[in-house]
Amino acid sequence: MTRTERYRSDALRSLHEAAQDLHAIGAIDKATMRDFDLSCLTPAEPLTPEAIKLIREQSHMSQATFALALNVSTILISKWERGEVRPSGPSLKLLALADKKGIDAIL
Repeated sequence: MTRTERYRSDALRSLHEAAQDLHAIGAIDKATMRDFDLSCLTPAEPLTPEAIKLIREQSHMSQATFALALNVSTILISKWERGEVRPSGPSLKLLALADKKGIDAIL
């Protein structure tokens, strides 16, 4: 299974793909490629429980509906909003996209 990258813009997607090609032939080292990754890909920074609740409320969704949109359980949304558990991986990425571009970007 291939990993789908999320880019900040189409122009950055093209730039990043060109950098990947240069890295594949050895023209760019790993450190430079990491710099391209950080600058081109959508960041997923840790979110506070209050920020997660705000994202959900700005989406005008209940915890249950928000859980369906993110493909997680309602209990997990509740735990995120109380700070008992921190989102990570794909869930954190989806939350970051919903925060930046709105819930419609992931629906």
